[in-house]
Amino acid sequence: MTSLAFVLYSLLIAVFLYCLLNLRTLLFNRHPRPLPPGPTPWPVIGNLPHLGTMPHHSIATMARTYGPLMHLRLGLVDVVVAASASVAAQFLKTHDANFSSRPPNSGAKHIAYNYQDLVFAPYGPRWRMLRKICSVHLFSTKALDDFRHVRQEEIAILTRALESAGQAAAVNLGQLLNVCTTNALGRVMLGHRVFGDGSGSGDPKADEFKEMVVELMVLAGVFNIGDFVPALEWLDPQGVASKMKKLHARFDSFLNKILEEHKVNYSSSGAQKHTDLLSTLISLKDDADGEGGKLTDIEIKALLLDLFTAGTDTSSSTVEWAIAELIRHPKILAQAKQELDSIVGPDRRVTESDLAQLTFLQAIIKETFRLHPSTPLSLPRMASDSCEINGYFIPKGSTLLVNVWAIARDPDAWAEPLEFRPERFLPGGEKPNADVRGNDFEVIPFGAGRRICAGMSLGLRMVQLLTATLVHAFDWDLADGQSAEKLNMDEAYGLTLQRAAPLMVHPRPRLAPHVYRA
Repeated sequence: MTSLAFVLYSLLIAVFLYCLLNLRTLLFNRHPRPLPPGPTPWPVIGNLPHLGTMPHHSIATMARTYGPLMHLRLGLVDVVVAASASVAAQFLKTHDANFSSRPPNSGAKHIAYNYQDLVFAPYGPRWRMLRKICSVHLFSTKALDDFRHVRQEEIAILTRALESAGQAAAVNLGQLLNVCTTNALGRVMLGHRVFGDGSGSGDPKADEFKEMVVELMVLAGVFNIGDFVPALEWLDPQGVASKMKKLHARFDSFLNKILEEHKVNYSSSGAQKHTDLLSTLISLKDDADGEGGKLTDIEIKALLLDLFTAGTDTSSSTVEWAIAELIRHPKILAQAKQELDSIVGPDRRVTESDLAQLTFLQAIIKETFRLHPSTPLSLPRMASDSCEINGYFIPKGSTLLVNVWAIARDPDAWAEPLEFRPERFLPGGEKPNADVRGNDFEVIPFGAGRRICAGMSLGLRMVQLLTATLVHAFDWDLADGQSAEKLNMDEAYGLTLQRAAPLMVHPRPRLAPHVYRA
């Protein structure tokens, strides 16, 4: 059979399956209650063309027509979308147990070691084991407090690099933030920095790593036709699977080198001298931890992959968005500086112990998470069994997408939802008690329920401390004399919400000179 004939044969099968599925729906009324409303799907590919290049925008627009609980047919897959806080709570709180697994997808298969990681692992004993390891050894309150000095030291290196940059040339703030967060996490996970001296200046490895992480997030955010029309999976019409395999090979080489070097150090100096996470993971290869059994090398690499990608770029991107918003809103920036000057003063840097007193700074972070959630469409979940939500039938096997971006901009929940207004989270504001930890569904940047982001506590600390330090230690000028009013705030869609244009700035030190060298 020729290649063209095989393609036509696959398309014919896909059309046949689509027609058979719809005929069964019409003749046998397979659902006891109606599905949620939604746009009419196209033959074979369903509603995939309706998603466009910015799916979180397109789905939000469709929800204004069809309602906050919507049904889409992507290829042969039923997809339900939650686009309001109340509907999201139904899925992620009331029916959380039923939606605790992930649907099959090419990203988990080709990048995340075939579902061997924490993010995409099926809900069950192995997932609970991986979650427990992270919760105890990396993200517990004790672990976070024990490594507080690491975060503060890496941020001190960042401030020195920014102070040295001066006005000579604009700096790519997002790149430097990524180096800082990666090195902070690397010291906790591996016991050493990933990138040189931490300044990020001219480090090609740091540039390459950032590019790899961004490419991963872009590819993982693509709605791959092969995931929804199985007969076309082999064809890889968008080239997504091929790119994922190549990217996986690069990440695997990076992680293999880390793992092998660490094993040598671990065996030569003894486990008792190691306090980093990777040493703990290596020890768990021979000592089963809980109900999930022993760890394998692949599971260790998959877990490191999750932590190095989800644990670095999301934090650095959020801080980049926060600084961009503050540059655009000088009155808010001035108020934040006033708070920091009164609590911290001009003769030292911000520390984590200061954060609890920085009420306005915390409101700025919440507002940044609201307008610029790091994951605009939640990672997909799958219905283990059929259920009913708001009177509509949700079939077994349906994929759930929560439009976090749309929920946080819902005019029924927020006054002036498109405006950057941190005061909404202060006493007297519209949401003074709202939190971002998964309990208030109007703003859930980390998700909610059983599959809430495992690194939420670390992410919050890192974002708060970085933003507070940058606001306190520097004044900011945009590159090339650009005016704040014309700053590009466009989004580049991926699994995480990147800026379309990097934030290029001139930092101007505003504290006593010795602070930057301490």
